[in-house]
Amino acid sequence: MTSEYIEERNGGYYIVGTRISLDSVVYSLQRGNSPQEIQKEYPLLSLAQINEAVGYYLEHVEAVDRYLEKKQREFEESAVPLREVNPDLWARLERARNATSLVEMGEPRAARLVSIDLMAA
Repeated sequence: MTSEYIEERNGGYYIVGTRISLDSVVYSLQRGNSPQEIQKEYPLLSLAQINEAVGYYLEHVEAVDRYLEKKQREFEESAVPLREVNPDLWARLERARNATSLVEMGEPRAARLVSIDLMAA
């Protein structure tokens, strides 16, 4: 899945001659950015390179989307859950989440106590 504008390197796809991934351009495009807005995010890319990357994506939507989904799954599988990395922070976030539920049920005092607890950390 390469072309004269997109090359495969190090297990990923990149704009030829740059260190900018095809993923970066595609995600920016999916956020609704125009080629000009993408260029503001990645000023090292010319509009021609961006347009070629967008064109490449549009010609290979299914393959690129599968590739991006695979990368996302691999990332999620390799991530260590916060509750294991920082159990104290996880516990404070859980208390805050529970307090938010209580606020929705009409108990705002609990939320104030949790926010004070979070600020103390």
